Amino acid sequence: MLYQIVRLILLIAVKVLYRTKIHGRENIPRRKPFIICSNHLNWLDPVVIVTSVPGSHQVHFMAKKELFSNFIFSYLLRKVGAFPLKRKDADYAAIRKAYQLLQDRQVLGLFPEGSRSKSGRLQRPYNGAALIAVRSGVPVLPMAIAGPYRLFKPLHVFIGPPFVLPPLMYNHKEEKKAQLEEMSHLIMGQIRALLPEYSEN
Repeated sequence: MLYQIVRLILLIAVKVLYRTKIHGRENIPRRKPFIICSNHLNWLDPVVIVTSVPGSHQVHFMAKKELFSNFIFSYLLRKVGAFPLKRKDADYAAIRKAYQLLQDRQVLGLFPEGSRSKSGRLQRPYNGAALIAVRSGVPVLPMAIAGPYRLFKPLHVFIGPPFVLPPLMYNHKEEKKAQLEEMSHLIMGQIRALLPEYSEN
């Protein structure tokens, strides 16, 4: 209930302040689970993503652990589906939480780049999103936010067709790493193809 209330408030806010335009809404899977993979421009990106998909699809995001230091803020974050992530180290607890959410047929939101792009250009992806996607076997829904964020100027969100990554097949750790890097670039390639600035080139 709290998620739906907060989502409605945020939906009104982004519609008024950023005039959000959603393209490709028909690509959103009706059935869960799936993983939303998006570029990362602004701290408001999770809000834009949440308000771009149906309210029946609660999106769960990893959020940096520091945001959970305040008891009240931590309570609200958890109520709307966020869970903490240690960004400096490999956070296996957060990864296990992500797998559990997908097993429970939920929607997971991930930013393969890991952090916001200061320039607005796509950054080199980390392998975490690809690892979760390939190990869980659930579809990836690519999403691209075409910034910049300007008050009362249209903000465009592009949603592409979902796809499933192939299983890992390797004999050595080096092969595993190479395959994950290839899949990470595949995810970013799908995001890149949605952005007008790349599609026109």
